[in-house]
Amino acid sequence: MGILKLGMFETLALAVLAIYFGDFMRSKIPILKKYCLPSAVIGGTIFSIISLVLYYTGTVELSFDYKTVNTLFYCIFFAASGAAASMSLLKKGGKLVAIFAVLAALLAFLQNVLAVGLGVVMGINPLIALMTGSTPMTGGHGNAAAFAPLAVAAGAPAALEVALAAATFGLIAGCLVGGPFGNFLVKRFHLGDPALDGLEERAEETGKVVGTLVSKANMLNGVFLMMIALGIGQVTFLMLKAAGVNFPIHVCAMLGGILIRLLLDYRKKTSEAAYEAINIVGEFSLGLFVSMSIISMKLWQLAGMAGPLVILMLAQVIFIVVFVYFITFRLLGKDYDAAVMSVGHTGFGLGAVPVSMTTMQTVCSKYRYSKLAFFVVPVIGGFISNISNALIISGFINYCAGMIK
Repeated sequence: MGILKLGMFETLALAVLAIYFGDFMRSKIPILKKYCLPSAVIGGTIFSIISLVLYYTGTVELSFDYKTVNTLFYCIFFAASGAAASMSLLKKGGKLVAIFAVLAALLAFLQNVLAVGLGVVMGINPLIALMTGSTPMTGGHGNAAAFAPLAVAAGAPAALEVALAAATFGLIAGCLVGGPFGNFLVKRFHLGDPALDGLEERAEETGKVVGTLVSKANMLNGVFLMMIALGIGQVTFLMLKAAGVNFPIHVCAMLGGILIRLLLDYRKKTSEAAYEAINIVGEFSLGLFVSMSIISMKLWQLAGMAGPLVILMLAQVIFIVVFVYFITFRLLGKDYDAAVMSVGHTGFGLGAVPVSMTTMQTVCSKYRYSKLAFFVVPVIGGFISNISNALIISGFINYCAGMIK
């Protein structure tokens, strides 16, 4: 079977077509919109299924050149998220960041307890079972690739394959669960504002613009400011690296966005339209990142997961929904912002921060925007939980390695 290599621009074009197709499916199948399934997820998943069929029929294996451009859009999105954080929001979000950080660490710990405990009951190597816990779930593909080799060295030869497959499973599950879960919370606890609900649908029905009118000058300025934020982020990244501190580049980009916002707030001459333009730049970047991430998934990796491992993965999905519903949502305030942040927790608890963002965004497009959620979730999912989860994973690998000796 041959390999068809698709370059960066072809990948970008396919990602956009997947978003368009997702929009089309949402317009034709109301249940997709009702339960807040994102266009990028719908279109990207269908394309990845087509890629799976091509692979299994021996027609061709699709290979994508997307990592560089995906990093660019990922960082632009985080810069835009940082630019949404006004001083008042930073003050308001401080307490929630602390609470959410503890909850994220607690979830990661319990994910591993569930994985190892259930794995032992089912007779699975503890290190293999661990690779269905917080390593691929809260950690995503990055942590799966980073920590699985340690499990391999400790006595689990198939750990890398299991971790990567589990990360793919989690990414899909997070995309599919987050939106409907958020919609359920809003409806269940009557958190929607009748005056604001359904803005997206009413705009489509009437053909009228709903929200702030953004000019060409606003859009150009928004793009330029985000490029400056990326530059600030890169300089910060290099300075920290020289000092021996390894910060993720997207977190540094978010810091650049925060500094841009503080400067704009200090000038006190920036219109709401200018901030809306930055939000649009972030939304554009997020959509492309998520779409490219999903269309490039190798779903055939999931085929190698045996029945017991599938059970472990499904247990993780059920567990995180229960955890977020009974603990995260309530401790974060049990209001609309808490509901959106809960959607975000299911996103990076099962897949990755971009999953959080796109599912949160879809829920917000149906109801209303939550500035607090879009500030708090990236800080926790994109940075703090990476540190706490790494410490937790390392401890569990050592523990599981001791179990099999």
